[in-house]
Amino acid sequence: MNRSANTQVASDFSPEMVFLQMRYGSWIFQSIYAAAKLGIADLLKDGSRSCKDLASATSTHERSLYRLLRALASMKVFEETEPGYFTLTPLANYLRSDVPDSLKARVIMNGEEQYRAWGEIMYSIQTGKSAFEHLYGMNLLDYYAQNPEAGNNFNQAMTRSSTLQNPGIVLDYDFSDVQTLVDVGGGQGKLLTDILKAYPKMKGILFDQPEAIKGAKSLIEQAGILDRCELIAGNFFESVPAGGDAYILKYVIHDWDDERAIAILKRCYEAMPEHGKLLLVEQVIPSGNQPSFSKMLDLQMLVLCPGGCERTEAEYRILMEKSKFQLIKIVPTQSSLSVIEGVKTVRKNLPISP
Repeated sequence: MNRSANTQVASDFSPEMVFLQMRYGSWIFQSIYAAAKLGIADLLKDGSRSCKDLASATSTHERSLYRLLRALASMKVFEETEPGYFTLTPLANYLRSDVPDSLKARVIMNGEEQYRAWGEIMYSIQTGKSAFEHLYGMNLLDYYAQNPEAGNNFNQAMTRSSTLQNPGIVLDYDFSDVQTLVDVGGGQGKLLTDILKAYPKMKGILFDQPEAIKGAKSLIEQAGILDRCELIAGNFFESVPAGGDAYILKYVIHDWDDERAIAILKRCYEAMPEHGKLLLVEQVIPSGNQPSFSKMLDLQMLVLCPGGCERTEAEYRILMEKSKFQLIKIVPTQSSLSVIEGVKTVRKNLPISP
């Protein structure tokens, strides 16, 4: 190998090149978003097609579409089989809408309103407030309620995330001593359904806002567990259903600042029996410089949710203590989530000294 080639190889791994590759990340993702939004992978599910056909099917400019697909093919997302013809790759299959492990909805969600909010990250850093609210004049959930297409993408993305995460939660955490599990803010019930199917003697209560509960009934029925699962609508800032010996909250507490998170946990405390279990399913930020998805997700929460954040073990311990729970253990799962187990502490009144 000649000297210039050696210099090139060395520069490919230099700090400068690593930094520049990071800079290109948004370019790559938005290119993938464009392909997902256009439905290119769905159009290629039956085999290779010409860029001319694809441009006609998507009402796009042929030369520009070719430039997009050529760039993505260079990163193994699609493959140019002959000049001007493209086909699917294993990566591109995730952009199909007709496969069980599709990521299409998540890519579109991250590439549209959430991407625009990230463009205002300086607002969040300077003010500590949600860039999303600053940009759209409403919070994330209200936006999805008012924009059905975006809301549908969000629901599909969350369901897909649950499909990936729930098996690890069910496998790695032992629910065998739980008789009745209350899923607080459980959405359409995917987590509770998976747990009840794995533990046939357990009963469940799904608790969320009325719209979520409406959408949950069919899933619970299809799973064949409606006789073991009660569906209750309400507001967890006001009250939480009684009757459970364990209360689980997945990706709920990270949506809120400490004050509102404590308010939710206190409602759980009031509803559960003495020594009842509290199970928070969340990311836990590791200390130091250790790489962790939780640290980037924490920025996502800063940009999107007013007060939303990921927390360290110490911060969860403080949160529980302020809500009258004692943190017992943290159980990592096969996903990036952990089950943070707390127990309700009962502080009996001490006798008054004479």
